Amino acid sequence: MTDQRGSGFQGLPGIQTRRIAAGSPRGHTLSKLRAACALGLGYLQSRRLIAELQPQAVLGFGGYPSVAPLMAARRRRIRTLLHEQNQVVGRANRLLAARADVIATSFPEVAGLPVGAEERQVLTGNPVRAEIAAVGQQPYPAFDGQALVLLVTGGSQGARAFDELVPDAVARLPRELRQRLTVIQQLRGRDREEVAAIYEQAGVTALLASFFDDMPERLATAHLLICRAGASTIAELAAAGRPALLIPYPFAADDHQRGNAEAFAAAGGGWLVSQREVTVELLSQRLTELFSDPAKLKLAAASARAFARDDAAERLADLVWRQDNGGAGTSYREAAA
Repeated sequence: MTDQRGSGFQGLPGIQTRRIAAGSPRGHTLSKLRAACALGLGYLQSRRLIAELQPQAVLGFGGYPSVAPLMAARRRRIRTLLHEQNQVVGRANRLLAARADVIATSFPEVAGLPVGAEERQVLTGNPVRAEIAAVGQQPYPAFDGQALVLLVTGGSQGARAFDELVPDAVARLPRELRQRLTVIQQLRGRDREEVAAIYEQAGVTALLASFFDDMPERLATAHLLICRAGASTIAELAAAGRPALLIPYPFAADDHQRGNAEAFAAAGGGWLVSQREVTVELLSQRLTELFSDPAKLKLAAASARAFARDDAAERLADLVWRQDNGGAGTSYREAAA
């Protein structure tokens, strides 16, 4: 069940999609009123759908489209579970956590759970695509011929700040590093020809695109990433075992990307750099330091890999299955076998 933004789920094999009304109660008064009306309508729609579908469990993944179905399920005394992807619990999950039967988390410690909810918290991790997980089964790329690969991503929509910072920072690297470096960068706003000219003048090999549809292959060759710190990004870095300079999106709700980045950095998998404080000079200095110390990158890669939960999807499925069976008995994996 999702709202109009989940239209991309239509047509997935084996998946039935039901659409309900939803809204985020933020912004000015009129926006909040519209959101309240949408949530009320979504609750009525959810009650009808749950009566029709007769689910044995309802699992919410956060966001306001999950509020109405979870509340409707609780009203019918159906077991409810939440999955929180971030280190800081999102607003919708905070609203629902007080009454959920189980709260699955992606980080060992999360901030924002209501008092008493910790006893219902279970660490599962955040599932990632099998193609990404397969990267982690390969060794960290060797520095053959002293080659270096820097992968720069900003999520599905890129990051304008990276367009401005990274090319100029790379151009300031020592010549010896620039001659060995390949930059694979996702661009969002800056003109591609302009960026390509900067790299060419600096003597750096560069592959530039607005979107990469072969991210597993790109991750497999990367020695270091510069990226945001969304929940999926952190999970994929860990699954692939790749170190990263993390620059959290500073306007994310409740600054949750900073919480994700701090947890990953504390585990030794990367380094947190604040977008509000970073400069071209500082970024260039950090890149010089890291690329000049392969042993440090290898250690961070191993720490990133240790942060992964390879069986996150199965752990989550087990939670749903065991709750459905009274918390005991055959696991999802045993039943699937």
